[in-house]
Amino acid sequence: MMSCATGSDSKPKSMSRAKTWTAEVENLFRFQQAGYRDELEYIQVKQGASIDKWPETGFVKKLQRRDNTFYYYSRKRECKDDEVHKVKVYVH
Repeated sequence: MMSCATGSDSKPKSMSRAKTWTAEVENLFRFQQAGYRDELEYIQVKQGASIDKWPETGFVKKLQRRDNTFYYYSRKRECKDDEVHKVKVYVH
C-alpha cells in the first residue's frame, strides 16, 4: 500500500478493493491515476482546489497531478472492467 507523506489529519480507517464498477469507483480511479488517494486527499494537497466534473455524469473532468501537469478525462467511463479490482476504496 502506497502511503503519502502529507500532513494528514484525515487518514483513512481502512482500505478495500473495488469489486464492481460504480460512479464512485470511476472517480476514485481518476484520482488514483493522478496520484491521489481520493477527493479528500486531492483537496488537502491542492489546498481546496475546485474539482471540475462533467455535469451529465458527475465524473471528474480534470485533475492537476503532483508535478503540476494535468489529466483530462472523458465524460464517458474510463475504468474498464479489468481495472476495477485495482481501485482502492478508502473508509474515513
